[in-house]
Amino acid sequence: MPRIAFLVTSANAIDLKEASAHPTGYWAEEALKSYERFVDAGFDVVVLTPDGNKPVPDPYGLEHIFHYPDIDRDYFASVYRTFHHDPDDIRITLHHTTGQELMASRRIAKLLMEAGKTSDEAHQLLSKAAKIAWRQKRQLSEVMLSEGLDGALPEATIRAAIEELRAAAQAIADERAAKLAAIASFNNPIALSSLSDEQMAQFDALFVPGGHGPMVDLPDNADVSRLLRILHNDGKIISSLCHGPAMLLSAPDRADGQWMFEGYRLTSYTNDEEDQNRIGQLGMTWYLADALQNAGAIFDDAPYAWASHVVVDRNLITGQNPNSTEATADAVVKALRAASA
Repeated sequence: MPRIAFLVTSANAIDLKEASAHPTGYWAEEALKSYERFVDAGFDVVVLTPDGNKPVPDPYGLEHIFHYPDIDRDYFASVYRTFHHDPDDIRITLHHTTGQELMASRRIAKLLMEAGKTSDEAHQLLSKAAKIAWRQKRQLSEVMLSEGLDGALPEATIRAAIEELRAAAQAIADERAAKLAAIASFNNPIALSSLSDEQMAQFDALFVPGGHGPMVDLPDNADVSRLLRILHNDGKIISSLCHGPAMLLSAPDRADGQWMFEGYRLTSYTNDEEDQNRIGQLGMTWYLADALQNAGAIFDDAPYAWASHVVVDRNLITGQNPNSTEATADAVVKALRAASA
């Protein structure tokens, strides 16, 4: 049975340019989805933190705006692709998906169809309204009502659909928080610092989920450096997601004096994504993507922000952002199964 070192940050605060000791932690969705995928694959998942302290989920990551149902995300994607045919032209920011009600498109379309519109007619109305809202930075409901794109739906009905989405997303966030709180190993993690070299060598893979916490306690960490050296020398899988690749900055130099991952293709949370989120807008003291490139990595990101993107280079597997969680975990499962075949 493959054994995974599931290393989670135990940092609960980060210093920013405009806020000291700002609350942070690990990203709940990334940690839970990855953990469950590894357990479902039959792997032995050992939860570690650098110091053995209980990890905390980033409160920002538990807000409802990050937990919209997949069915609503998929419908919105079908809407914005009507005015963005080339992926290289897509500029859908975090504000578009979380601050302009655009994610409620499917639920409003459903109401339009109940009122007599065909599926295509409803989709066309939402696409027109979404395009205006996207271009002019307006709320979807306001555009529909003021531009004659409401399909005769009352304002209260449209707003009820938006509130329904918010409640559904909050329910998912609460469910994920409860699941994480019920995992015994998250409540009592093993201290990475307590492991001997021999114990570290028993792992078949390392996985590190994101959240801003990894930028606090995983770079320049002697125990992380030791774990990376041992696993890398044995050709074991080293994987991380979003801000998790910050742990790679602890990697020791090779015998030739170059960083262990010099010349490796990898990805992580990008500068663009950082500048769009609420924490990043408080002023990062350094950017992870820049630091990885300065260390010697070949940075490989998606054509646009928030796209799912995974990079596999030899034994290194990295994912760009929270939307890359499932694909990154699946890549790790595939690599471990291939290694044990």
